[in-house]
Amino acid sequence: MGHRLSKIATRTGDSGTSGLATGERLPKTDSRFAAMGDLDELNSTIGVLLALSPPARFAEPLREIQHRLFDIGGEIAMPGYPVIGDEQAAALDAWLEAFNADLPPLKEFVLPGGGPLGAQAHLARAVARRAERALWRTHETSPVNAASLRYLNRLSDLLFVIARHLARAHGGEVTWARVSA
Repeated sequence: MGHRLSKIATRTGDSGTSGLATGERLPKTDSRFAAMGDLDELNSTIGVLLALSPPARFAEPLREIQHRLFDIGGEIAMPGYPVIGDEQAAALDAWLEAFNADLPPLKEFVLPGGGPLGAQAHLARAVARRAERALWRTHETSPVNAASLRYLNRLSDLLFVIARHLARAHGGEVTWARVSA
């Protein structure tokens, strides 16, 4: 296989447009580029979480998820070529069920935090929600793969459960305390 990127600074975006993998040029403000940017940020937040060395039980799924997020970005860049299928969302469901089985039921809302690992997982969860909203905005004008929409919805749930585990093990889970009236 040849080199995918032989030149990084192409200068083709200097006029406010960017190219899809199809060769089509669109304004950089197009919802597809916003969605791709949010997916890239999500992937980066998961990369930071992995750099903090979570237990292998969580690191292995997170590495797999990074690849699938790149696939979803590819789907947006190359409309009409789906990569994500129901089996990828099913994998998230399986991890979610397995990880959630070890946690006590929630009695209050959980606040982001609980040490660096838990806090970073919560940040990834919040970015996943934003990426999902961005993908839905894109879907309103340029249909995207429905399986990818389901995948991002499940992913934020999984990241929440992982965040709970990491917070409980590395700093303590913090729950919301209501203001007394």
